Formats: sequence, structure tokens, C-alpha cells
Amino acid sequence: MGRFICSTPAFDSKSGQFILLLLLVITASFFAGTFFGRNSSNSPLIPSSPSSESSGTLRFSNKITLTHRKSPIIIPETGMNICPMEFNEYIPCHDPSYVKELSPNFNHSKREELERHCPPLERRLFCLIPPPDDYKMPIKWPTSRYYVWRSNVNHSRLSEVKGGQNWVHRRVNCGGFQVVVPILNMELVNIFRGNMVTNETGDLRSAGVYQVLDVGCGVASFSAYLSPLNIQTMSFAPKDGHENQIQFALERGIGAMISALATKQLPFPANSFEMVHCSRCRVDWHENDGILLKEINRLLRSNGYFIYSAPPAYRKDKDYPVIWDKLMKITSRICWKLIARKVQTAIWIKEDDVACLQQNTEQNLINICDSADNNINKPSWKIPLKNCVTLDTAGANSQKLPPIPQRFSVYSESLNDIGMTQEKFLLDTLYWQDQVHEYWRLMNVDYSEIRNIMDMNALYGGFAVAFSTWPVWVMNIVPATTNDTLSAIYERGLIGAFHDWCEPFSSYPRTYDLLHAYHLFSHYGNNKDGCLVEDIMLEIDRLIHPQGFIIIRDHESIILRIRDIAPKFLWEVKSFVLEDQQKQSEPVIICRKKFWAIV
Repeated sequence: MGRFICSTPAFDSKSGQFILLLLLVITASFFAGTFFGRNSSNSPLIPSSPSSESSGTLRFSNKITLTHRKSPIIIPETGMNICPMEFNEYIPCHDPSYVKELSPNFNHSKREELERHCPPLERRLFCLIPPPDDYKMPIKWPTSRYYVWRSNVNHSRLSEVKGGQNWVHRRVNCGGFQVVVPILNMELVNIFRGNMVTNETGDLRSAGVYQVLDVGCGVASFSAYLSPLNIQTMSFAPKDGHENQIQFALERGIGAMISALATKQLPFPANSFEMVHCSRCRVDWHENDGILLKEINRLLRSNGYFIYSAPPAYRKDKDYPVIWDKLMKITSRICWKLIARKVQTAIWIKEDDVACLQQNTEQNLINICDSADNNINKPSWKIPLKNCVTLDTAGANSQKLPPIPQRFSVYSESLNDIGMTQEKFLLDTLYWQDQVHEYWRLMNVDYSEIRNIMDMNALYGGFAVAFSTWPVWVMNIVPATTNDTLSAIYERGLIGAFHDWCEPFSSYPRTYDLLHAYHLFSHYGNNKDGCLVEDIMLEIDRLIHPQGFIIIRDHESIILRIRDIAPKFLWEVKSFVLEDQQKQSEPVIICRKKFWAIV
């Protein structure tokens, strides 16, 4: 009998009655095979040995063997090798065995072990990551907001660790199935009630909050709560002992990535969020002269909020009062104002107070960052944390940003600084609206098939804006080897991160429904080890879930190369021709990852 994970937000008795009714409907529908859908009985299978045969079952010649990256790259005639089953959750730059080897060299007091540590090429796997046993196609949005298949995120430790925080409850009986139930902690709801920073309805948008950073997000229930409010949330947490919380969030259809606040800047631009949220996020904000709070100060827009829900904000025992005093001193030095301290939550506002910062600098309480650190064209990628405070010269502009959805069409100073004129901006926006509709026509799938989308070379965010009215979310990735267009993307009300595709991305396997690679391969030139065509294709295959789509636009020579080797990655390929922005014909391929499994 199938197993699934289901999750429900618990707010009041009416919600509980609704959830119980919904469970009964879902259970009945499951047996009818109509609610979630089932894996096709003739799903393609990879045999456990090349010679095995089965009547009526499609089988491939790919071999199951542990293979590492070598130079030059040679793909076997039988197709890409398949990694053994124990690597079904492989994340190259968060590999526990490799991190353990490096451990003696880490500064553990600063949690350096939680950051990205990519192995050298010869240590990276070069084989396709298999799905786990009994893997099922992810449940469709919005049902996935509350329910996910247990077999897809089969980690009971997640419920054991998070259960005490009321984020994940494991129940043995939910319509006859074993389930895990993520629940939004009730104290988080207190942020929205009691008129702490909002109106009486608790709507954060009345406080100008449209983009939120959730630090140590757990299973991203905070983001799930904000989603119906049309508030964009970038959620992140380290890959640690909680096990697979980010995988759980992405399986739910909620934007999240693996990351950690430790020794380097987060891969987001300055002045990008109106709120940063920490609920028991296990970050020692009071340590190391408050350097982590100074990183949050970099990310917050002027008049943005820092929400802190943790024991030092309300408990008077142990060392909590000492920690609270340290927090108050640090926040005072960086000129944050404590505006609320109720229930278990404290809220600070980052005021636009340059005079305060200059005065504290003169008293040697803080350091102001050098002007070179404010270079708008410099992506925050692998940059060490700086024990200084940036003067928010963009504060006045940040206050003028309109609400969403009007923000999607904003032409910002960030675009002007990188040479994007207002006319080009408008043409780019219209172009991607047209292209997205063309993509959907060519893919020929129902809207409900797609939820998690990544634009691997997001440029100015036009692709994501074209999806703004659809029930999807888009992770906008700006390569760290280009100028910082991500600042403009955030000013448009979108979310994303910097990344260098010469390294694997910080996410679990099978976490995206659609990947869009617009001139990504030609950007890297296919001449650097680690980001050759085959390297990026392998990473795409790791990120996309079975039956997920990959749209690739690039130079004809690159398209021909990918089309030639895609079947060896077990991708179906269809070729098309669309117009580029200069109205010239451009080759496009749409690939679909086959549903296969080790048997």
C-alpha cells in the first residue's frame, strides 16, 4: 500500500475540522486513483543488470556503477552510468564524507562546516542520481502545501527533531497511511496579530513587506503561511542534523535552498528584503561582535524588519538574559530600533539613520564599510563576512518601491547602472511574456504539472515576471561570473541567488519541475573543467525530477551537441525554432527527463 507525507497548518478548531474533512476526501480519492494520480504501470525502468529482461517493461542499457568525473569526459555508448542507490540524495558540495575530511581545518565556533565545500573534480560523481525506492511523482500544488509523499522524503528523524517545535508531527494513522504533518508554530502567528508591525488584520503588506528572508527556515511553514498573501519568501537552512528540511520544503512546492550563515556573505544582493525572520533558527547573533547581524543589516532595506523569536527574547533563566543584553548592544550600535517585544517575539526596524551610524563610528562602536565593498556590479559570492556596516545610500529609492504586482514592472536605478535602458527593459518584459506562452504551448502540459521553476541565467528577471500570475514560483539564478543583475531582479519583487555553474547548486536531487537555460552554456564557453556541457547537463539532471522539463536556448553548435548526447542522459528531446530579441531565428530544445528507477 502506498505511503505519503501530509502536512497541515493548525490555527483553530475550524481549521482542524476542515483538515479532517480534507483528509477523508484525499484518502477516498487516493484509492480512486484520481486525486494525486499514480505512476504509470509502464514507467521506464533501469535494470539492475544490463542483461535482465521483462515482458512489457521498457528497459535501458545504462549500467549501474559508481563513476567519478575524469578528464577528458567520456560518456559510455550504453549511456550515462547510474549511481548506486545509496547516492539517491547526493548533494556534491554538502557531501558529509568530504566535509568530515575537511573538518579539522574548519572554524567550528563559526559553523564553517555548514557552508558549501565542493570536492575537487576527481572526487565528484559522474553518474545519474537514482530516485529512492517507491518514489512517486510529487503531489501537485496547492495540495502539496500540506501533503507530500513520505516515500519521497523518507526521514523520520525530521519529525523527531522538529516535532517539539510543532513544525513537523509524525502520525501513524492518517487515512490508513503513515504520514508526517508540518504545522506552523502558533507563536509565529503572533507576529501578524496584536498589531505589532501591521494593521489589526495582521497583514504584513500593510507594513510594506513583500520580500522576506527566512533564516533557518525548517520545513518552510513560515513561507507557506505568507504564500497566499503574495509575499515572496527566500527560505534557507543548512544541511545539518535535522535531515532534509530543505528537501521537504521544495517537495511541498515552496521556494528554499541550502545555505548557512557562518563565515561568508549569503548569495543575495544588498538591500533586498523588507523583512528577515528568525524563529529558533539556531544562529548565534550575539557572537563575534555581531558580524552575522551586520550581514542581515546588509540585506535589509531601509525601514525593514528583523523578526526574532527565540528563548533570549522571553526567557529569564540560564544565559538568556546575558545574550539578550548583547543583542541589544549590537542592534543599538548598528542603529536598529526595538519596536516590539511581545509573547515570544522581538521586532527591530532598520531605520534610515545615517547620522546615528556616523556618530557610532566616531565613538569606535562600529566600522563603516569601505566604498569598494558597495560595488553594485560585484555579486556576493564566496565573499568573506565583513565586520562593518554599509551606509544605505539606496534607502530613499527602496522606500519608493511600489507594492506587488506593480513592482514587477519597475524600472530601477540598478538596471540603469548596468546599462539597461528603460526602452530595452520594456521590450525585454514583453519578449518574455510572449516566450513563456510559446514554451507552454510547445510543452503541451497542464498548468498543474509545473510548480518549482529555476531560471539558470535570469538576466533581468523577465522570464520570472512572465510567470507572475501563474501558480508557480521561480528561483532566479544570476551567474557569479556576470554583473549583478540580481539587485534589479529583487527590486522587481522577485527572489533568487548568485551561483557559479562550474559548481553544483545547493539543493537536493529532484527538486525542480522546470529548468530554463538561456544562453547559459555559451556563457561558460565549454572550455573550463567543471562547467563543460556535460557537467552542466549532469547537474540539471540531478536537480530536475522525473518527467520534469528542461528548456535550452543557445548557439546552434551547443544545441546540436546537447541534442546528440541528451538520450544518453535518458532525456527525451524535441527541437524547435523561436525568435530571439532581435527577431532572428534561434534554435530551442525542450527536453523531458524520463521516469526510471533501479529494479
